[in-house]
Amino acid sequence: MKHSIIIISLSLFIFSSLQAQDKKTSDITVLISNFDTNQGKAYIALYNSEANFLKKGFESTFKKIDNNSCKVTFKKVPNGVYAISMFHDENDNNKMDTNLFGIPKEDYGCSNNAKGFMGPPKWEDAKFQINNKSITQHITL
Repeated sequence: MKHSIIIISLSLFIFSSLQAQDKKTSDITVLISNFDTNQGKAYIALYNSEANFLKKGFESTFKKIDNNSCKVTFKKVPNGVYAISMFHDENDNNKMDTNLFGIPKEDYGCSNNAKGFMGPPKWEDAKFQINNKSITQHITL
């Protein structure tokens, strides 16, 4: 009987530990620097899949720019692979302005400071992983 109680208790402990690990979250802080001006605001989006990258953010926000920089923290993000994109909405119209050829008129950036060549940055260059540890991504315009 004593051994049965120990085995059951140990099993419950292991099961609850595994469950706690599966639900672990971390914070992702994004520091953006080198804005040309403090006008307008920054739009920052966090993506959790390649299919949604630069289309539909998992989480997103607008942030005020102070001293040519801004900071945002996405809290309690589940472990996984993510990427970040941002743009400087300098004219405060809530969208990224482009020219006739689709080339952005406003500054933009991505996690890992990924740059596009003849197009937008790629998921592979911008992605990063979080696993039970909060991180900071620095984006320099």
